[in-house]
Amino acid sequence: MSNRPILILVSVAVLVGAFVAGLSYGDKRGYNRAQAEVKKLQAEAAQKATEEAAKVANPFKAVNPLEGVEANPFEKAKNLLNPFK
Repeated sequence: MSNRPILILVSVAVLVGAFVAGLSYGDKRGYNRAQAEVKKLQAEAAQKATEEAAKVANPFKAVNPLEGVEANPFEKAKNLLNPFK
């Protein structure tokens, strides 16, 4: 029976150690998760700010009249009409 108080003391020490280790692990894991969420939110905010800045820079929704224009539109006709090719 003299071993019983030592056994109780050891089991309490193990439980306290496991509790402290679990808190430490949980804190680290939660901190890393929170950092990842903050980075994601910052990236989304930056993307939204970029889109808003683009809308402000183009308030009249003007389109580029030269969009899709080839550098030399006559190159295709020149190749078709060349009798030596």
